[in-house]
Amino acid sequence: MNMTIEIHYKASSKLMQRASLPLRGKRPEFVAYQWWKQIQKEMSYHATLEQVIMNGDNDITQLVMDIETQERNKINENLDLPF
Repeated sequence: MNMTIEIHYKASSKLMQRASLPLRGKRPEFVAYQWWKQIQKEMSYHATLEQVIMNGDNDITQLVMDIETQERNKINENLDLPF
């Protein structure tokens, strides 16, 4: 099953990308987060997420931001710095 995701973000200006992505048994917000990570990797500017819309009318921005925060916290917890 595919879903359409529209990501609005700010880099050097306001931008939007839309794609139809397969779920493959994953939650829609996780698929959107993975695509958001891919967009960030491809950008030469620091990109800031503004809005994530699924299937044209469902706003899942907060769910994607929550996943992003959880992933960042996991990384910070695993840092075993000596200082």
